Amino acid sequence: MPQITLCFAAGLIALGVGSWIAAGQSSMTALIPAFFGAGLAVAGFLAFRDRLRKHAMHLAATLALLGAIGALVRGVPALLSADELRLATMSQLVMGVAMIVFLVLCVRSFIAARRTLESDGV
Repeated sequence: MPQITLCFAAGLIALGVGSWIAAGQSSMTALIPAFFGAGLAVAGFLAFRDRLRKHAMHLAATLALLGAIGALVRGVPALLSADELRLATMSQLVMGVAMIVFLVLCVRSFIAARRTLESDGV
């Protein structure tokens, strides 16, 4: 799961930097996906250490939940009310969907890990 976390982190960083460049490098809020990506990257790198994996992946899942909520709370109403699809709205929706997908992958991984522990008799 650490590798998947780093992939999602790279995607969010690219989304944030790409949105920032497309916005004319004038809006720091366009970098919000990159900030969440940086947080996921830190958690992903920490997860390569066995003793930190559980906590790092829970941190990554928490970041994904917060990111999904934050992005979709702003993105969905903007999508439903706007006449034209703005760059900010597209960036928020992409980030929100990516975070939900990542969160689902995290939950599936947590369930699989729990089942493995139970089957090993721990």
